[in-house]
Amino acid sequence: MYPPTKLFFRCLAVTDLCVGLIVQPLRSANLVSHLGYLKGDAVYYISKAVWALSVLLCGVSVLTTTAISVDRLLALLLGLRYRHFVSLRRVRIAITCFWLFCTLSGTIRWWTDGVATKVTSVVVTLSVVTSIYCYTRIHLKLRHQQDQVQSHVNLVAEGSRNSQMNIARYRKTVSTIFWVQLALGACYIPWAIMVVLRENDILTSKLAWKTAASLVFSNSSLNPILYCWKITGVKQAVKDTIKQLNCFLRNESN
Repeated sequence: MYPPTKLFFRCLAVTDLCVGLIVQPLRSANLVSHLGYLKGDAVYYISKAVWALSVLLCGVSVLTTTAISVDRLLALLLGLRYRHFVSLRRVRIAITCFWLFCTLSGTIRWWTDGVATKVTSVVVTLSVVTSIYCYTRIHLKLRHQQDQVQSHVNLVAEGSRNSQMNIARYRKTVSTIFWVQLALGACYIPWAIMVVLRENDILTSKLAWKTAASLVFSNSSLNPILYCWKITGVKQAVKDTIKQLNCFLRNESN
């Protein structure tokens, strides 16, 4: 992966970590508050914090995942011009804009539910549509390139082998991002449907709403699993970390 793409993945990892360390514990506290463990203003403020932070962190996660799909499409379409067009500076600006926009949305969510919910549902819908478009274009372009390579395999054998290797590496990267995007869609689309149904007073079940919200938060737990499964470097880093931790614990016990 080119450094800008890695930066997008780092941003995604940060949001996943923050959801796990901050939002999930607060949500758990909010859920048990209904059993009477918390009283007074604590329940109110925890509930507000959960939804404001979820809009912030989950919003950045959605926008970053969509940006990665656009990044991979540009890498395919631009070719050698990609490195000049997609720079670290531009990616940093894009990520900063994601955080500023989602911070504003989270702040609005703190004060009012309706506006922020509608904005978030629109962002999720547009993100899913954009990603579907990107992966459709990628699929069609790869098929076209593969047909071209096969038709010229006898004319330029060495160049064809290099092209096939480049396409294979690109396919592997796209496959990783596709699984991340698929998990995001599976977790967020039910929530977006629930928003539409709730806004039109078609379905107002609290259980269904809480289930859809839990699916959204579970996306941050699925992403690390997908990283370890699909990205060899991440998998090896996890193994090395576990080995180092085991050695450290053995030394401490001795």
